[in-house]
Amino acid sequence: MRPTGRAADQLREISLETAVSRYAEGSCLAKFGQTHVLCTASVEQGVPGWLKGQGRGWVTGEYGMLPRATHTRGRREAAQGKQSGRTQEIQRLIGRSLRSVVDTKLLGDRTITLDCDVIQADGGTRTAAITGAWVALARACKYLVEEKVIKENPVTGQVAAISCGVFEGTGVLDIDYAEDSNAEVDCNFVMAGDGRLIEIQATGEKRPFSDEEFAELMRLAKLGCGALFELQRKAVA
Repeated sequence: MRPTGRAADQLREISLETAVSRYAEGSCLAKFGQTHVLCTASVEQGVPGWLKGQGRGWVTGEYGMLPRATHTRGRREAAQGKQSGRTQEIQRLIGRSLRSVVDTKLLGDRTITLDCDVIQADGGTRTAAITGAWVALARACKYLVEEKVIKENPVTGQVAAISCGVFEGTGVLDIDYAEDSNAEVDCNFVMAGDGRLIEIQATGEKRPFSDEEFAELMRLAKLGCGALFELQRKAVA
């Protein structure tokens, strides 16, 4: 039995609320149970120096956690003068994931920054961030087309992400903190809307895992992402 009483293949209650930021070109508040992440897409003229003159834009991600997003207050990284390795790794993952479904040539000389700020954390913050960031990105690009800033929508497909793990010997979908902190195996799956894989992060936290266990986690991830894709489509309709 999972701590929350969910079935092994059951997602937490999920919502993707849009237009939650007055000023951002696109925004989404992604709620995966008690994990809440505010995702905004900001469009700016210009690209990083190494991209100038190449005729294409750029999509990048930034990630952070509010001091009291967890059970105890954490220090702001700005106050410490540097980002943690975890923060840098997650925001690079967000950027890679979203760039995989963007035709940057259609963006022109523009950068879209996806800011993912964790308001409340209960496991799966990076997967919630990626799923919500895609909604924010899609809405921002739709806005650019409607305002005739660009001629064609550069978003070529969907991206969603979900966590899975082996908890008490059983493969489970969308793990929360209670399961994540005690998982035998912990995996994050990033998938494209057509079912192809973008990235997998899989770790044997307490022991090695078998091909059969990994196949079950993959099955659960495809099931979960399928539900997330449907929620995304409704959010951007």
